[in-house]
Amino acid sequence: MTTVTKHKVLLIAGPTAVGKTALSLALAKQLNGEIISGDSMQIYRHLDIGTAKIMPEEQAGIPHHLIDIKNIDQRFTVAEFVSRTTALIIDISARGKLPIIVGGTGFYLQSLLAGYQFGPADNEPDMAYRQAWFDRAAVEGSDVAWMALKQRDPQAATAIAPANLVRVVRALEYVHTTGQLFSEQADTHGDTLDAYTLCLTAERALLYTRINQRVDQMVAAGLEQEARWLFDQGGAMLPAGKGIGYHEWFPYFNGEQTRDESIAKIKQDSRRYAKRQLTWFRNKMSVDWINLLEHPELRASIDQRLASWLS
Repeated sequence: MTTVTKHKVLLIAGPTAVGKTALSLALAKQLNGEIISGDSMQIYRHLDIGTAKIMPEEQAGIPHHLIDIKNIDQRFTVAEFVSRTTALIIDISARGKLPIIVGGTGFYLQSLLAGYQFGPADNEPDMAYRQAWFDRAAVEGSDVAWMALKQRDPQAATAIAPANLVRVVRALEYVHTTGQLFSEQADTHGDTLDAYTLCLTAERALLYTRINQRVDQMVAAGLEQEARWLFDQGGAMLPAGKGIGYHEWFPYFNGEQTRDESIAKIKQDSRRYAKRQLTWFRNKMSVDWINLLEHPELRASIDQRLASWLS
């Protein structure tokens, strides 16, 4: 019987402006860790302010991965995130360090933890197939993928909840690429990671205040100029141009709204995104919630939880 090596992985999740970066640096120093970004926008070069990207001088000597790896015209799929992150986890672990994934893109984190398998035979058509289902489900709901699976592999559909989109798409892809039933293959789902997820939170009014303040700080730091550069590169048609903090400026640059309206829209979109992030982590992932912003004394409890997990 083959023994599967399980890699310890710490995830620090939560909505925007809740303090993930500061905690990740402290824990990386304490636990001899390296940080992997779990943010879908920090991958883009030149987009620093609007993505709240940690800059090299702020990294306190802690290695950071999956930052500045794409140009603004390149796509970054959930499949590529899982593939790259899996390779990083193996490498970091082999060097005796703890992989720490930090970010608020819940779909990426859930996909990693769901055990989406990517082998050397994977190629772009496979990634396109996965992404097509994710895109369709975003418009029509996750049931559309589950109904397709029910038609192609009823036994697999019976075993997978319709809301578990990652698993449903994984099963569809297996049928698509192998011509065999997913229900008949030996499933190693979730067997390679021993993950612990901390999810930072805060009372809603405080969180929204911090988000508004962060946007003001970004504007003062030059967000408008960064967005203008992206706009001049054709940002409205680029993958990077869909990010919050950028696309809200484009109507202003086109003379269709005022500067103040653009800033207000960034704040509104950021607050709505934070609400969606909290809902995602609450409904789709198993996490340990902690409110450090309002209860910094709980920091000691994090050390206790991690000590228990690591032992």
